[in-house]
Amino acid sequence: MRTLQVELGERSYPIYIGAGILDTIGELSAKHGITRKSPHLIVTDDKVAPHYLSQVEEQLKSEGYAVISHIVPSGESSKSLQVYEEVMTTAINGKLDRSSAVFALGGGVVGDLAGFVAATYMRGVTFVQIPTTILAHDSSVGGKVAVNHPLAKNMIGAFHQPVMVVYDVNTLMSLPPREVSSGLAEMVKHGLILDRDFAYWCRENGQRLLSLDPDTLIYGLERGCAIKANVVSQDEREGGLRAILNLGHTIGHAIEAVGGYGRFLHGEAIAIGMAGSARLAEKLGRPADLHNETVSMLQAVNLPVTLPGDVSVERIMDAMQHDKKFAEGNMVFIVPESIGSVSIVKDVPVEAVRSVVEQLKGEG
Repeated sequence: MRTLQVELGERSYPIYIGAGILDTIGELSAKHGITRKSPHLIVTDDKVAPHYLSQVEEQLKSEGYAVISHIVPSGESSKSLQVYEEVMTTAINGKLDRSSAVFALGGGVVGDLAGFVAATYMRGVTFVQIPTTILAHDSSVGGKVAVNHPLAKNMIGAFHQPVMVVYDVNTLMSLPPREVSSGLAEMVKHGLILDRDFAYWCRENGQRLLSLDPDTLIYGLERGCAIKANVVSQDEREGGLRAILNLGHTIGHAIEAVGGYGRFLHGEAIAIGMAGSARLAEKLGRPADLHNETVSMLQAVNLPVTLPGDVSVERIMDAMQHDKKFAEGNMVFIVPESIGSVSIVKDVPVEAVRSVVEQLKGEG
């Protein structure tokens, strides 16, 4: 088991990464001061539950914990106020108190939903992340939790750090290929924003990552988590530097919204967004090879880099107007400077962005 530390003063917490470590969840809970006197809640989805819910329940119960569980439908539609209310009802009926913990067993949707429950139940209770997807190596680190509004993704949320992240790579072995690629989008992103060598490592090891080679996967996840943890440690609440983690997300979130939060997986939309950001960078005078290099890295892990022809440019542009990365009506973009380096550019011309979206569609 490897351990990384997210340094946030009194809110610092470890990320445990390894194979088979789900069997230690009870011991780790005790180690991190989770009380046996209060009931606790596990939130998971209907795809993950058949594989791992009973294992987590048994491990916690064997350490003397009382737990109840709530299973939500898999997919982005569960990040809604309606499902949030249903989970809250389970917590209230289960008599959770201020010393209770909420365990998120699943991918990014479960983590965001359960984290928002933990952040708001009785004004905040202990939160534990147990990610079961590659994509969640990004979303489970950093404490951003939220549900979606029909008009925009992640608009209703909070910052609520977990007490620990327990990342058992054995849970990744049953992922379908499309979800594997989707998760690897955020891994590649971490290289693109801050680690040139890691970005090229992802490209060179694309096939090993896609085949879920354990050693390759553990290294990639550890490096990706370390990059994000470093950024979060410097800027917990996105006052400045942390915004670089949004590379590809302005266009990507709009693509997700236009696709009804179902047509495109998160990583697929972000990959198209990162290809678009590289196009935008070239329009703004950055090196001319940025787009081709970025695209080659994304394609190495089977990710899309263009928009389907039936996607409306106008709807994409309209969806971006609701993105929370707009500040006082100005368009703010994370723009690559080179592979492994990005900058936060304000006042990006809307027409330049429209041109990029039209290019993404035309190439598709």
